[in-house]
Amino acid sequence: MTTPSAPQPNPYGQPNPYAQPNPYGQPNPYAQPNPSYGAPSGTQAPAHPGAPAWQPTGPFCRSCGAQPAAEVTVRAHMGLLIVMRFFKVDGPFCKSCGTSVVRDMTTNTLGMGWWSPFSLVFFSPFTLIWNLVVSRKLAALPAPGPAMPGASPRPEGKPVLHRPMAYLAIAPLIWVGWVITNIITHA
Repeated sequence: MTTPSAPQPNPYGQPNPYAQPNPYGQPNPYAQPNPSYGAPSGTQAPAHPGAPAWQPTGPFCRSCGAQPAAEVTVRAHMGLLIVMRFFKVDGPFCKSCGTSVVRDMTTNTLGMGWWSPFSLVFFSPFTLIWNLVVSRKLAALPAPGPAMPGASPRPEGKPVLHRPMAYLAIAPLIWVGWVITNIITHA
């Protein structure tokens, strides 16, 4: 029979005798003070000594990084018989990238946005009017400046009415006209 011994202490509860201070937790003695620290908000330190501070004049395009850009939201709508899908892309966009996005999403709405009763009456017309306002805002922008290195502006592509998918909207509109004509003539 063995005699019980005293319980052993928990080795994980003891401080580590080999512990060293964390060298990465210490301040860097060679760090240079940030010249823009404490400067008034909206100012930037020059990249090189003696260079003037560059001030951005507004938002950058989210697609290519060019300026000027407008803060806009482009929408699209897809109406299925029972289900509807809503899409949106938030800016800012420069003139060319924004025009490209508006044309793509408006064409998709014209082609696929009419296949639900609520879409036909409410959501697709609202989406098309919204995108028309956005395209007017983008058309008022001047031509974009140079894009960020390695990026290029999106090609604007064909206008909406030169794209075949835009004419899929004719089918439900003809159907609505046929229904209204039948209601009027058979009443």
